[in-house]
Amino acid sequence: MIVSSLTRRGLTHSHLHAHLRKPRSSQDMARPSSDLAAFREIFSKSKNIAILTGAGVSAESGVPTFRGAGGYWRKWQAQDLATPEAFARNPSRVWEFYHYRREVMLTKNPNPAHLAIAECEERLSKQGRQVTVITQNIDELHRRAGSKNILEIHGSLFRTRCMNCGQEAANYKSPICAALEGKGAPDPNTDDAQLPVQQLPRCEQTGCQGLLRPAVVWFGETLDSDILTQVETVLDSCDLCLIVGTSSVVYPAAMFAPQVAERGVPVAEFNMEHTPATMRFKFHFHGPCGTTLPPALARHEAEGQ
Repeated sequence: MIVSSLTRRGLTHSHLHAHLRKPRSSQDMARPSSDLAAFREIFSKSKNIAILTGAGVSAESGVPTFRGAGGYWRKWQAQDLATPEAFARNPSRVWEFYHYRREVMLTKNPNPAHLAIAECEERLSKQGRQVTVITQNIDELHRRAGSKNILEIHGSLFRTRCMNCGQEAANYKSPICAALEGKGAPDPNTDDAQLPVQQLPRCEQTGCQGLLRPAVVWFGETLDSDILTQVETVLDSCDLCLIVGTSSVVYPAAMFAPQVAERGVPVAEFNMEHTPATMRFKFHFHGPCGTTLPPALARHEAEGQ
């Protein structure tokens, strides 16, 4: 499985490739189906379902994606701030950005797509069937919706890691530290707070007091090899794969579903648009995930009551 080689090579977040645009066979060029009944028939018999989710799912909850036109926080896009170099240069600015994102998330709620996935997982688990969410999102909306079996390949906004001792922990404080209260406004005319590093979030381990950073995978960093190993196990054993609200251009996640499709497993894409990988999949359902996903994952008559 390709994830093994990615782990060994230490592939970085957002390492971009173009080969998905070149299908390997004429079979890849078959137009994907939008036949919901046909998908539901396969769904009703599947025992191990992998659901890959991306920013499109969160966008339907009103979560800023910081991508494309207008995707700015002040004067910067996410890739300008979400790097180890940016944090080393200006930890105050980066923490303002992440404080803003954390506070915004506290005002957002899971949407029907998140809820449909969580309900499906709970329902199928009682039938001895498994649903695993593999998400690129860092907002924890899947968790808040009730999903239990989640692999967060890019980390979480609500976890921190100490730059000194390495301790990683959940952190839901609002604000995360006193100095950041009221900071982080996204308006391009807002001046940086320029907080002294001593006032930024600090480690609470006894005797440490090291500077904390968000426990997310930044651009240029390698993904957690333990999580990638778990992803590999899920993708190698799944008999149905859904790819929901993702552009299929951020690597290594963009490789996951095409690799599953290559071994003959049905893959269903739920998205607002076609992606570089769409032609490799058996199904494509066009439209908002909150509209298309709930009927796809609803109880099938074959499940009984």
